[in-house]
Amino acid sequence: MRTNEDVPRSSEVAIFGRLLRADEGNLSPELARYLLTVGFEPSDQARMQDLATRNQEGALSPEEKEELPSYVKAGHLLALLHSKARKSLGKQQAS
Repeated sequence: MRTNEDVPRSSEVAIFGRLLRADEGNLSPELARYLLTVGFEPSDQARMQDLATRNQEGALSPEEKEELPSYVKAGHLLALLHSKARKSLGKQQAS
């Protein structure tokens, strides 16, 4: 059994990846295909681009400095879900 000392400190995304067991391809084909359709809306994509550009210029407000990491974390979580979905579909095709 792992103790608290055995568990490395992690970001929310790393913790979620372990909860999700992102390295396992065990989703149903239907769920995997659905997850691959999930993505940011065009308005969110535009907002992320705007925040990233203005961040590089040092022109973000304090609120926007808090907002940008939220988009980054959401993107990482989405990438984990997409990865698990692709592994699941690949596993189905290999069977």
